[in-house]
Amino acid sequence: MTSRIATSAFYLIAGVVLTIDPSTSFQLHHSRTTPALAPRNTGRLQVLRQDEELLREELAQKNTNTENEAAYSVVDGENLATVEEEQERDAQKVKTTSATDLEIARALKTRAYPLFLMEKAAVIVDDFLESLSTQSDIQIGSASTSISRSKDTTQKERLVILGTGWGAAALLKQIDASRFDVTVISPRNFFLFTPMLAGASVGTVEYRSIIEPVRDINRKAKYLEATATCIDISKSSISCESVVCAGSSCTIEDFEMEYDRLIVSVGAQTNTFGIPGVREHCCFLKQVEDARKIRNAIVNCFERANLPRLSDEERESILTFAVIGAGPTGIEFASELRDFIEQDGPKYYPSLLKYVRIKVIEASTTILAPFDQSLQQAAIDQLTRESDFSKSFESTVLPPNYQLTELLLDSGVSEITEDSILLSNGNSIRYGLSVWAAGNGPLPITLNIIDSLTGDEQAEAQSVARGRIAVDPWCRALGGDGKIFAFGDCSCTITNQLPATAQVASQQGEFLARLLSQCNVDETDTEAETTNKLLPPLKDLSNRGETLAERICSFSTQSNRFAAPFQFLNLGILAYTGAGSALAQVPITPNNKDNMIKGKGKVGFGLWRS
Repeated sequence: MTSRIATSAFYLIAGVVLTIDPSTSFQLHHSRTTPALAPRNTGRLQVLRQDEELLREELAQKNTNTENEAAYSVVDGENLATVEEEQERDAQKVKTTSATDLEIARALKTRAYPLFLMEKAAVIVDDFLESLSTQSDIQIGSASTSISRSKDTTQKERLVILGTGWGAAALLKQIDASRFDVTVISPRNFFLFTPMLAGASVGTVEYRSIIEPVRDINRKAKYLEATATCIDISKSSISCESVVCAGSSCTIEDFEMEYDRLIVSVGAQTNTFGIPGVREHCCFLKQVEDARKIRNAIVNCFERANLPRLSDEERESILTFAVIGAGPTGIEFASELRDFIEQDGPKYYPSLLKYVRIKVIEASTTILAPFDQSLQQAAIDQLTRESDFSKSFESTVLPPNYQLTELLLDSGVSEITEDSILLSNGNSIRYGLSVWAAGNGPLPITLNIIDSLTGDEQAEAQSVARGRIAVDPWCRALGGDGKIFAFGDCSCTITNQLPATAQVASQQGEFLARLLSQCNVDETDTEAETTNKLLPPLKDLSNRGETLAERICSFSTQSNRFAAPFQFLNLGILAYTGAGSALAQVPITPNNKDNMIKGKGKVGFGLWRS
């Protein structure tokens, strides 16, 4: 932890803004980089870079602005506390009028936990055996394999994936690229390890340490750096926009991409709940660009407060850092920021420490809602403890009863101006930097897909989905006729709602990759053709044998025909709380809140770093 915090001072004070190198491998390391004198760019190159940045910003804003955001609000961590109860219910109520309906009803029931764990273990064994078989095939007949693949190129199904987040990355690692013509469309050409984003925003880790280029994840997949804007289901095509630079000018060009099967994994954006001034005056924490913006803003606040002829009140306002939202994102950022101030503030800004304040503003009455109450209290104690530098400073330097971090619970935000936060209770807080981490909302492309889906099923499900694509237990979009899949933060399984977390998206991505690679998602039987009912995907065993995991799953669901639906395995939740401490909550068995492993302090930090 000492080295981890020590490097944050160098990165943050230097204010170095590094450009992401797509060729850099993904690894967590703290490499010191000395700020070097950059070579002078020509005027033409400077204009080119400015035009490109302005167009990319314009494209991003156009494809993130959503009207009536409050109607689509999903609070950070929502459904985490009740997911076990949801999994206990049947995934869907089916009117059992036929043998097929009975089989579907059995398949949709939550699989027994011991058998589900055996199934997960069997998946690992199957993957290992398959990797050995693949390596053997390559060594024996690489030439014949390449010839057969070249012959099958025109027959591959066109699989288009939107997004490069947790779910898309997991799917790309598992998908059988020899069976599909895979194309990834995203404005971001790398996967971002979001748990370390708060640390990157204060210089604890560098940006290049928390990314992995998309092309390294699956070299057989094609990647297009573009933003999907709308979908035409009747033509099975997607309209996209991309910033294209030629010579000294840049333009936004559009194109269309046809697909046979569409996978939507675009995630969600920060939801402002329609509160005035949030988008104009707050920083968010979703992308690398957000972390870079926050890092520069922190440095600017300290340097601005260090200027002469400022009153004490003005300095305190400038060095007040407001974090709005006390979910995992908000608490981890506040903790990382406190680490920087405590560890490096006395060395670089000793005269300004008495003015620094961190205010965590939360509309509810508690923090970290997904965690157990005892862990919530541990986080509160850690955040509001006496600051480390107050012990080494003379009492005359810091004001009486000085508190670095203050929690303002049950305090909703009604408006944010350029330098003030207006609370619903009538109070106001002057600030120098505000970070909004209060919830998730849909992207415009998600809303466009919802409007494009046929039938009434999708529209009726929006009372629960709230701007997310409603899907069935096999991640198929309702009204998409089995051609459109969605998972992650942009989707909602109506019968079994899951939390909007990276853990869920990653497991769904792996599930869908196996479903597409091992099943025939288009095959139907006689009953489906006569009733026009979309049945569960059927297993495709024409050219392969049943895997060990599939055998266990078939025993659990008592179904040999249908592929098992997605079932979430809760591996626990973690949150960093500063000064080498963290919270860890890992369930031992489902549906039992008392039967879990709870760690805090150094124990929790060990689990958090593992």
